[in-house]
Amino acid sequence: MTTTLALANQKGGVAKTTSVATLGAALADLGHSVLLVDLDPQACLTFSLGIDPEDLTASVHDVMVGHRSASEVLVGTEDGPDLLPAAIELARIETEFAAVSGRERLVATILEALADEGITYDWVILDCPPTLGVLTVAALTAADGLVVPLQCETLAHRGVGQLLDTVHDVREHTNPLLAVWGVLPTMYDGRTSHARAVLETIAETYDLDVVSPTIPKTIKFAEAPAAGRSILATARSSKGARAYRDVADWLVVRAARDA
Repeated sequence: MTTTLALANQKGGVAKTTSVATLGAALADLGHSVLLVDLDPQACLTFSLGIDPEDLTASVHDVMVGHRSASEVLVGTEDGPDLLPAAIELARIETEFAAVSGRERLVATILEALADEGITYDWVILDCPPTLGVLTVAALTAADGLVVPLQCETLAHRGVGQLLDTVHDVREHTNPLLAVWGVLPTMYDGRTSHARAVLETIAETYDLDVVSPTIPKTIKFAEAPAAGRSILATARSSKGARAYRDVADWLVVRAARDA
C-alpha cells in the first residue's frame, strides 16, 4: 500500500526540500520504492537531485495541463527514488487553474494515473511550494499525512497556524482522512535555549507531535546539492545523515501504525 506524505510550510528556508530529498534517499536505502514529486516552481528539489530544470523537455506542469502522461515525465535519480521534476512553468498553475473546478485533485489525479499504468510506490513524497495556494492544497488533498519542517526560530513558526487552518479546510472539503504527522525540527541547535523554547512552544501551542530526532545544523547540507545528491551520498556518516535515517525509520513505524 502506498503512503503519500506531503512536506509543507509556507515559510521558506526551513529545509523542506532538503528533507524531501534526504528522506526519499533514506527510505530507498531501507528497500522501499519511492517517488518524489517536485511541486515548487523554483524546482529546487529537481536541481538538488542533479537535474537541471532548464534542460527538461517536460515537467510535472505538462502532466497537469494534459500535454504529457506522468509516466512520460518520470525520471530516475542516483539516490534511488524516481522523480516527477518541476520547471518554472509550474508557476502558471496558480492562474491557469485558479477558477477550474476540481483543481484540488491535480496531484491525486497524477498519482491515480500512474497506478492505472501499474506504476506504484511504497512512498510518494510531495515537496510543496512555500505558499498556501493551488499546488499546496492539491498536495494536501492527495496526501495521507503531513509533516511540517520547521526551523526552530520565532519567526519561522508564525505561519504554522495558517497552515493548520488550510489543513482544516482540506479535511472539510477534499480529504477528510488527512493526518498531521507532526513537526520536523530542522537546523536545530539544542545548545541554545531559544531553539529549545521555540520547539516547546510549537508542541504546546498547536498540540502537534514532534518528529524525532531533530535535524541538526551542519554545513554538509549546503554542500550536497552542488553534487546533485542528498547528504546520504555526500556525507553518509555525518550527524545530519544519521538524523534523517532515524527520521525515515520513524516514518516507517508511523505508516505501519496507520495501515
